[in-house]
Amino acid sequence: MTEQPTPDHLMQIGTGFMASKTLLSAVELELFTVLGADTMSGSEIGGRLGLHPRSKYDFLDALVALGLLDREGDGPEAQYRNTANTAYFLDKSQPAYLGGILEMANARLYGFWDNLTEALKTGAPQNEAKAGGSFFGVLYSDPMRLEQFLGAMQGIQMGNFFALLDKIDFASATTLCDVGGANGTLCGLAAQRYANLSATVFDLPPVVPVAQRHLEAMGVGARVNVVGGDFFADDLPKADIIVMGNILHDWDEGQKKTLIAKAHKALNDGGRFMAIENVIDDARRTNAFGLLMSLNMLIELPGGFDYTGAQFDSWCQEAGFERTEVVPLAGPASVAIAYR
Repeated sequence: MTEQPTPDHLMQIGTGFMASKTLLSAVELELFTVLGADTMSGSEIGGRLGLHPRSKYDFLDALVALGLLDREGDGPEAQYRNTANTAYFLDKSQPAYLGGILEMANARLYGFWDNLTEALKTGAPQNEAKAGGSFFGVLYSDPMRLEQFLGAMQGIQMGNFFALLDKIDFASATTLCDVGGANGTLCGLAAQRYANLSATVFDLPPVVPVAQRHLEAMGVGARVNVVGGDFFADDLPKADIIVMGNILHDWDEGQKKTLIAKAHKALNDGGRFMAIENVIDDARRTNAFGLLMSLNMLIELPGGFDYTGAQFDSWCQEAGFERTEVVPLAGPASVAIAYR
């Protein structure tokens, strides 16, 4: 007997924006940071965040139902606290804070995705560049928005950086270059772990002072060099390991191949090129986030798309690399590694 279909899955996805926006507003209000390791009543939280009396309990209890807050007791005397996950990833005082990407999703992407249908029909970006100019040109001309973007890149990659350094041994390398390295977090973490490693952050000139400040705060400012440049116009710094985190997916296939070829040229013999991305499974069936991120590239950029491990292998073989592998990192992300 055929099982009767139910609308649960359809409704969960179709109304998913409600849960999404509830989380994004909680991050915007810094709820998880305010809670920290403490336990508070709804009235205390409402007072700290400036919530209207009508909204506070529905808001907080929705977060409980979504698994984003824990609650002891019921009614007005109930006490709320962070879950293990929100305490670890969404409290700004914690080193693994990834809220930067959620802050950017709230401030930028949430509104742009309203125009997905238009993007699907036109293939044209729907972000700030819609009024003319390039996404990166608009972004990098606004210091406040640039710093938010760099914080977002740190947030989305923190789990991946920790997983990369835990899973991949860098001990045989003496030089590391993070191309498009944003505020330099990966180089900073690698320098903290490997005392003999010389690291370089390579990114556009407006990023340099932001990265230098961040690396000084990490205590490795003297050990990590920050170089301003354009990875399409300039040669990449020579290194034993070259990393590109969420870089390749910004560009069309020809530009991807160009960057891979430049990485091959800049690597020392026996070096490794590592691309940290939401690598899509070869059958394009299971990594939903990677496929959705590819749609986000449609929203953001003229030619960007996320790719499979098989595509990465093909491009790297064409550039002269000997072999490739894909190693899972955090969540849907992986590092695609090409060996020179």
